[in-house]
Parts: sequence; structure tokens; C-alpha cells
Amino acid sequence: MTEVLLVASTWPQFGVLTTSVRKFNELGARVRLAGTFPMDAEGIPEQLAEVALAEAAHQLPRNLKHRSQALRRRASKSPAGLRVWMQSHRDSWLRSHARNADVLVALDQGAVYTVWRLAEYNRAAAAQFGLAPALRAVEALKEQGGSTGGRGSVLPPLHAVTRDVKRSVDNLPAQIIRAATPRPVMRSGVGAKLWRTALAAPGVPIRVRAATSRYVAEGMRWAGRSSGAALALTDAAAKIPDPKLKADLYDEAMMQEVGKGISPRNMAKAVAARLAHADAEFAKGRTKEAAEALNRALFLDFHRVLHIDQLSSPLAKDAEGFVAPLHRSKAFQALSRPRGRKVPAAPAPTDRPLRLLITTSANDNFLHLVKEHFGDHPGVELRYLDLAANKHLKRISWAAPRMLQDRLADGQSDYQEEVERLMRPHLDWADTVFLEWAAGPASMLTTIDPGDTRIVVRLHSYEAFTRWPHMTDFSRVDDLVFIAPHVRDLTTSLVPMLRGEQAPRMPVIDNAMDLSGFDRPKLAEARYNLGLIGISQVAKDPKWALDVLERVRKHDDRYRLILVGDDMNPKTSRATREYLAEFEELLAPLEESGAVVRLGPTDDVPSKLVEIGTILSSSVREGCHVGVMEGAASGAVPVVRDWPFYAGKPNSARTLYPEGWVVGSPQEAAERILKVTATEESWRAAGDLAKEHALTVWDWPVVQKHFEKLFLQNG
Repeated sequence: MTEVLLVASTWPQFGVLTTSVRKFNELGARVRLAGTFPMDAEGIPEQLAEVALAEAAHQLPRNLKHRSQALRRRASKSPAGLRVWMQSHRDSWLRSHARNADVLVALDQGAVYTVWRLAEYNRAAAAQFGLAPALRAVEALKEQGGSTGGRGSVLPPLHAVTRDVKRSVDNLPAQIIRAATPRPVMRSGVGAKLWRTALAAPGVPIRVRAATSRYVAEGMRWAGRSSGAALALTDAAAKIPDPKLKADLYDEAMMQEVGKGISPRNMAKAVAARLAHADAEFAKGRTKEAAEALNRALFLDFHRVLHIDQLSSPLAKDAEGFVAPLHRSKAFQALSRPRGRKVPAAPAPTDRPLRLLITTSANDNFLHLVKEHFGDHPGVELRYLDLAANKHLKRISWAAPRMLQDRLADGQSDYQEEVERLMRPHLDWADTVFLEWAAGPASMLTTIDPGDTRIVVRLHSYEAFTRWPHMTDFSRVDDLVFIAPHVRDLTTSLVPMLRGEQAPRMPVIDNAMDLSGFDRPKLAEARYNLGLIGISQVAKDPKWALDVLERVRKHDDRYRLILVGDDMNPKTSRATREYLAEFEELLAPLEESGAVVRLGPTDDVPSKLVEIGTILSSSVREGCHVGVMEGAASGAVPVVRDWPFYAGKPNSARTLYPEGWVVGSPQEAAERILKVTATEESWRAAGDLAKEHALTVWDWPVVQKHFEKLFLQNG
């Protein structure tokens, strides 16, 4: 008996279905039905009962609520046909009956892809789209005596596409195109090239070209060809004149590679397309659409996979050149126009304490000593505001599209009204606002005129690699505080407003650190222990430290490396996950032999530094490496990599630290360690010099004077 399996994603036309199933039965076929439509909806069970199926219709999963969050996110962005397969493919009833079926039938377009995939597991079955073709397939089987004479597919042979690419692509329904791009085809270089040729063919309608490129990209992605998927989308995008659709395809192409932790080859085209779209919308006065496009352009331009989760960044080579396309955009020019302030900031009061508002959003890691000192200062009345602790303030602090729309609409938006309502009471109270981190809250705060309240913002290092400085009106900031000269150099090269007439003062003040507690006696055996504090980011590049360790151990196997701090989070990005996997592979034998000791995170760094005789900085970039400063204060000998991101520039690790601390290579690092630790006397002498420098330059009693000058003397 011929076995027929029907698959539906929506309610079928029951009258037609009943008649067709009767005909199947007359031809000697046994028919089963599986569907993702709700079979228990009102009236449906009664209608299904009238269909002469071989058994009760089978309810396929209707959603993915019991599956992983990642899969649900992927499904939400996938076409309907793919979602049906994602819901259904693990259903044992469906898989069992599909393997035994002679004819597999998609009753609607949403089921086509599922039937195609099932047919991949049962190549003898005829895969059909619609009841009429299915009936003809059953009739053909009956004429053959019920045997399956080979698979008859609804899908056109690929050689049809080679004969006439344009006509074939033009005439293929979307679900059929997607079904013609399975893994086997896309794993084949010939198949992938065939479809890329189709995408570049002249005369293909815009919507067809775009839809086809997405299906081809999907097939290539399933086949493990992420770069091929990106190329398919960029090939199509290059042929599309519509600014939004072009930008969407370039965006999707970039994210194909970014999602794999790869620096995308077409990032510049993706950003340029988004900027062109933003400019087109801005020219029409559609500020909301322009803001959304501009926000996306900034997101792509400063994606963390490009700048944070790699060992380098395009900003390292030519920061000013990297952002030049942004500044050519009319929409971006409108965004970055300085609005200024109506009146200058008032000087610090002389007849009462200074009203100082210290504010941040959740991250107060570097504020503890500042808050403690000025909280007890007789000349200061202190208030502290954590924007993240208030849901309304938190919402407006990171509302990038609304900020952008407000700037593009020249302040005529409800966003500015909301910022005024929520922040004005704080501004009216304060003489000076000290805002930690030049991120979302800085962009939010500079949306409104501060009145005569002085605004001080501190930028650490991370923010320079994000979009936020480009969305901040620094003409409304009085002092932009940096933690190191090289970070100031980078930021000013990125943001032209910081080089203009309305730029704020830009003092450099070290982080607030209490280093006196790190001065503890070291045991003699610490001389052979290298230490690395903080390995939670790719930029820390701990593999460099392993290289140094292996070089010194060739001379003396008493040297060990002690790792302090959290490990990298593999969920941060694919790039982080891949770096971590490589690091763990190198680390495993060293850890097993005792050459490396992992202490993990700790709240008591000073006690761990007692065991460390040499403190390393293996990073590719840093603002001011706090771990090195703490290590130096403990009497450990600093060995600092000449951070590649800043190496050779006017300001770098070599200008931040004393001469001799900084090395240019792992070999040079090993030589410095072996020389300084050759004897206990030379090691302790070098450690004492490092300690003296740390305590006289970076310790809080020294740095607090700079903060007092900043706040109480207006810089």
C-alpha cells in the first residue's frame, strides 16, 4: 500500500482535503496528516473527523517555548518556512512516518521547506507541493505496481538555472528558492557559485534579487560557509538602488561574519550604505527613520568584535581615517553640531560648601575613594546618583535612537522634555556634576543645556571604542577627564568637536587607588613567580604571558605564572570564545605541570601579590593598567608589553611608565626578568624602586589633590 504523508502549517481547505483523501484511498493509498496549525481550535476536530485519514491527525509542536533562548531568537528572525521546520524536526512521529512514506506532500508554502528536508532523509519518496501533484504521483506509483521509481521533486533541477539564470530565479516561488539551497548544494563550490551568479545577473527584479540572496545566504550558512553567505548578500546589495534595502543586505552580510567572530571584509560598505540611507531619510525630514539608520551605522562601525574582542582594531592604524566617512554624512554632521550652553558654568562658591553630584550608571568601580573623600570634605556637600537604580533614568540614559532623533530634529522631541523633567532637579541643586564614564548617560545629559551647573565627565578607555563619544555634545561639558595621555590622543583624533573652539578642558588624572595596603613583605620564593592580574578580556592577551613564561623556564624551571582574576566569558562573543579555546589549549599542559597556577577572582589582591615577584602587562591596549600599578606598589618588578595598539605613538606605555619597565617583545621581556631576578638582591632592589614610584605618583594621597583642584578650583 502507498503511504502518503501530508504536512500543513495552516488550516487546510477541509472540503478539498476530504475529497482528495477519498481519491487517495481509492488509489490504494493510506494518508496521514501532520500540522502545526491548532488542531484543537473550535470546530477543527469535527472537520478533521470527516477526513478519511489512516489515523487521527498528528499535532506538531506549535512553538519553541521549551527550546533554548538562542534558538528562539534565531527563529524570530527566520522566515515562516524555516520556523515550521525548527518546531517540527525533532518530532518522533513525523520522522518515523516520513521515513516510511512513498509520497511527501506540502499542503501550503509554509510546509514546503519541511517536506524538502524530510525528503533528504527519504530520497526514494516523491516530494510534492499541493494535492493535485500528489495525486498524480500516487497514480504514477500505482501504474508502476506500487513501487517507488525514484524521487519526483517539486524543485526545479539546478541545471535549469544555468540555462537561464534570470528567468529561473524570476519564476521560482520564494519557498522553492529556499528549498533549492540545502547544505549539499551550498557545500559544493559549483552550487554556491551557481547561485552567486544568479544573484549578480542583470535585470532581476529588486525584490526577487533580495529575497533570493537571503535564501542563498541561509543555505551557505547552514553549509558552514559564512563568508560565502556574506558574499551572496553583498553581491545582491551592489545591484540594488533602494537605499534601505541595500543597507539591510550589506548589514546582514556584515553580521554573517561578525557572528562568527570574523572581522568583516565589507564593513565599510555596510556602514556607508547605512549612512546613505540615513542621509536620504534626513533629507526628506523623516528624523525618526534617519535616527534609526544612523544608530545602526554607529553600531556597526563600533561593533565590539571589530574593536574590543580582537587583538587589534581598525582604530590602531588610522583612527581619524576610520571615522572620516561618518563626518561626510549630512545626518551625522547634524548630529555632531555643537549646541553650546547659554551661560558659562558658575565658579565654585566661596560662601558655602560646593554642591557636588557624583553620578554613574551601575559601574562605580573607580569611585569609592572619591565618594568617601568628598563625602567627608568640609568644603563639599555630596550627593550620589546611580542612574541604573531608577528605571526612568536608566531608560533615558541608554535610549540611543531617541537621543539621535532629538539631535536630528534640533531638540524638538519628547525625549528632550523627558530628560529635562528627570534631570533638571539634579542640575538645579548641583554646582558641579561629576559623571563617571563617557557613555550613554553623557550623551543623555548633554541633550539639554546644563544652565550654570558645571559638567565634568570622566572617560576611561573602553568608551573610546564605542559610539557614545560620537553622540555626546562636548560643547556642554566643561572638563573631560582622561586617565592617560594616550587615551586622550585617541579620543581627540576620533571626535572633531574635541579639537574645536568649543572643546572642554581635558585634564589627565590618574585613577583613585589606595596603594599603601599593597606594601607587604614578599617571601624569597616570590622572586620566581610571574603574575598577571586580570585576564577577562581578549585585549589582555594572556597568551603573550605564556610565551614569556616558556622562555624564562628554558633557563630555570622554577619560574611560574600566577593568574589572578575572572576568566573570559565565552558568551561575550564568538571571537572571545575562540580566543579562550586557544588559550585553554596552551594552558592545560602548563597548569598540569605546575608551571601555571590559576587563583581565580579574589577580593583581596594585596594578599595574592605577596606571592608575585614580577608583575606582567601582556595587553594589546590599556588605559592605565591598574594591575601593574598595584603590583608595582607591592614591590613586584613591572614588565610591561609595549601595548601594540599605541606602540610608536607620541604617547604610549613607554611614556606612561618609567624607563626600563616597557619591553618590545616576549624575548625582551624574558631577558628583563632573567636579569632583574638573577639574584635576590637585584630583584628586591628593582622592586623597591617600582614601589617608590607607585606610591609617590599613583597613590590616593597624591591623586586626591588633583581631584580637589578639579572640583574646588574649577580645574
